[in-house]
Order: sequence, then C-alpha cells, then structure tokens
Amino acid sequence: MKTVVTAVCILAISTSAFGQEWMEFASREDRFTCNFPGQPTITETTFRSQFGADLPARVYRAESGPGRYSMTVVDYRPIEGILTAKSKSCPAGAEACSGNTAETSSTGAGYWKADVAGALIYATWQFMQRDAKVTHLLWNNVDFVEGHQLQLTNADKSRTLAAIYMHENKLYILEGTVPEGYPEPGIFQQSLGWIDENGKPFRYGSLYHNGFPAPGRR
Repeated sequence: MKTVVTAVCILAISTSAFGQEWMEFASREDRFTCNFPGQPTITETTFRSQFGADLPARVYRAESGPGRYSMTVVDYRPIEGILTAKSKSCPAGAEACSGNTAETSSTGAGYWKADVAGALIYATWQFMQRDAKVTHLLWNNVDFVEGHQLQLTNADKSRTLAAIYMHENKLYILEGTVPEGYPEPGIFQQSLGWIDENGKPFRYGSLYHNGFPAPGRR
C-alpha cells in the first residue's frame, strides 16, 4: 500500500510541475505499456548492435515542459541473417567468420548469438559512456522480465533515469530526463508492462531470461 501511495504522490507532483496529465500508452505492435505525458510520437529508425548489425527500431517519444521521455524498442530477431551475411565477407580466418557454428557455441556467423546474449549489457554500457555520473545501477525485473536500471547526473546537472529489458528478442530502453531541481522521472522508469498479441497484460510466474524457455504466464 505504501508503494502505491508513493507512486500516486509522485504522479501528482509531476503533473503539477509539468502542467500535463500522464496517460498509459500501449503498443500492441511492440507489446508493451508505459506511462507517457500525453500521446507519444513514433519514429522508425535503426540501432547499431555491438557487433555491427543495423537493426530496425522504433522510438516512442514525448515531452512535458522541459522533461523528455522516450522508449526505444530494438528488434533483434533479424540479427542472425544480418550478421551471417556480413560474416561471409570478413577477413579469412577471422573467428567471427570461421568460428564454431554449432548450436552450443557463440562464435562464428558474425557473433550473432553473442550479440543477442549481450544486448542488455551493451545498451547499459552506452549510457555509462555519456558525459554523466552514474549514481545508481542495479538489476531489476518487470513482471519477472529481468533488466537493468540506471540513474545518471548529467553535465548540466539534469537527471536521467533509464531502464533496459530484453524480452522475446526485443530490447526495450526507457529514458526520462528532467532538469536540476525537478522531480525525478521515477514514475516513467517504473511504468513498463507487457501485453500479449491481443493487447492483454500479463506477468510471468517466475523469472524470465531472454533466450531460454519462457516460464508460464499469469
């Protein structure tokens, strides 16, 4: 009960401070829900993976006063084909091209298996390379889907709260940034939820690790 009351208070403060009411947004295409300050704009883009695959991505973005909020969803499902094709033209003898391609190995075929397995860490590392001080980094889960949460103080003293998850070979990157002195965007960072192909919310019955058999849903 205390958590609910706290969340409501944060939401009330944020709404008052930024002068805009928040809403729960749902994307059936990318199968998530998230709180935004108004209807987000959606932009098609690409995301460069750790081993050089240009992957399709969407950015859901909204602003409220000086606060900026975005959800980037990167589709890792085409990566096997992309990096396997690239591996055919890499230097002779390179492990990425000629390494063990057995099902139990992560080498060869452009390292696509390693790229998927390391996507969560790679995205986290991108935040840590910014001109900002990381003040918090922790493992987290949303309805048992594991991920990372970060808090950063930027060079201009603004605050960024981010959360990163990997679900069904899609990478989800939430990022909220507000100026110094404004309420931190915790309500945004913690608002992620999952929906199925019919738009119905669900949670797993135990911990979900991307790439392993999924546990039952509730």
